[in-house]
Amino acid sequence: MSAIQIDKSISSLIPQFKLGFISYHSIVISDSPQMLKGRLQFFQETLQMDLEEKPLTAFSGVSEWRDVFKICKIDPSKYRPSHEALMRRIKKGNFLPTVQSAVDLNTFFSLQYVIPFGIYDASALKGDLSVRLGEPGEGYDGVNGRFNDMSGKIITADEHGPFGSPIVDSRRTSVSTSTTDAIQLIYLKPSMEVEEAEKLVSAAASMFTQIHGGEILQASVINL
Repeated sequence: MSAIQIDKSISSLIPQFKLGFISYHSIVISDSPQMLKGRLQFFQETLQMDLEEKPLTAFSGVSEWRDVFKICKIDPSKYRPSHEALMRRIKKGNFLPTVQSAVDLNTFFSLQYVIPFGIYDASALKGDLSVRLGEPGEGYDGVNGRFNDMSGKIITADEHGPFGSPIVDSRRTSVSTSTTDAIQLIYLKPSMEVEEAEKLVSAAASMFTQIHGGEILQASVINL
């Protein structure tokens, strides 16, 4: 099982930076159950109404992650944190289509907790993982259908190079209905206390296995 660490390129800038790390084994990904589809639809409708009355930056998960990007010299207006991009779509009335159970649940988590979530096929990963700033020339083909230059961005990398980010994830490690082992990363708010973060990670892992079965090999908060 892969280990994960936060590189000094990030921790030196944001000492409170922390991640939720969950590893799943023997899961079954399929079309989303009606319960999840209904919950995701209702949540988007409720969120759209909330966004009519207050700006995105009124949500601490949006404002704090924009601050993280600024500290790392990433322009949050040009490269949006993934959860903010989702919320902007919903604000415009462009509700998110269902994809499959793992992606849809990750979307629900991102909106519910107002932070970026990533879900990755563990069989596509090699070696230990590191969350760091991308080096010049690093990038990948993303799930957004284009090549993404990740130099200077917050990335998660394995021995093959970068595969994930709180901006957009790669196609190389995307989950599908053939995925049986997966890793979930939760890009927590730096201000969140460890005890609160541990409760969030535990709740997310529990709901994920309620829908996908399998077992939780690890569910922890990674910080300094």
